[in-house]
Amino acid sequence: MGFLENKFFYLILLAITLSYPLLQSFEGKLKYYTKWRGLFKAIFLMMCLFIPWDIYFTAKGIWGFNPNFIIDVKFLYLPLEEWLFFIIVPYACVFIYEVLNYFFPVNKEYNFINKLLFIKSLLLLCIAFIFHDKLYTSICFSLASIFIYFLYTLSLKTSFKIYRAYLVSLIPFIMINGFLTGSFNSEPVVWYNDIHNLGIRFLNIPIEDFIYSFLMISMTLFFYTKSLKRN
Repeated sequence: MGFLENKFFYLILLAITLSYPLLQSFEGKLKYYTKWRGLFKAIFLMMCLFIPWDIYFTAKGIWGFNPNFIIDVKFLYLPLEEWLFFIIVPYACVFIYEVLNYFFPVNKEYNFINKLLFIKSLLLLCIAFIFHDKLYTSICFSLASIFIYFLYTLSLKTSFKIYRAYLVSLIPFIMINGFLTGSFNSEPVVWYNDIHNLGIRFLNIPIEDFIYSFLMISMTLFFYTKSLKRN
């Protein structure tokens, strides 16, 4: 992968992430493009939390970006690629949600989903409390724990579909985030100060990133489903 490791590396990863969902957005059966209004509204609302969070953590040195793999364009501490990340990744994840719903429709309610979410919420809150001195762990886990209760306002079918989309999205997440964290390449694009996390990694991906991804995707899909109902 050495030939890709240059200042455009992060942009290349984002382009790969976007390419297939964007090309298939105009496919005749799915018609993903017809839902863009609700989609981008949902992405904007999600960014209202995640962008200030990202700016603060970057400014505090809790995480940062390798200058070897980003172009020299920054706004409010964040490189251009990071701003695009919060648009492109949710775009692709909501596309996964729509594809799964089209090919594998949910025709019954799965009562276990609320129990699963409750256990997850309680576990995350306990970990956040125990490791309150680790900022990434405590903030990420507590926010995810709190947001789970918003999922209770949705139908069991919708909650199941959101969680299903998150689980499937873990496949591309591991690949893309693996490159970002240096799992498959010589250096990470995004580095983390392990003082502020548990120090537990899958490949080179901090375990907190999986909860961060869950929160970002579920929040986007929460607003997305609400927007579709209103329309």
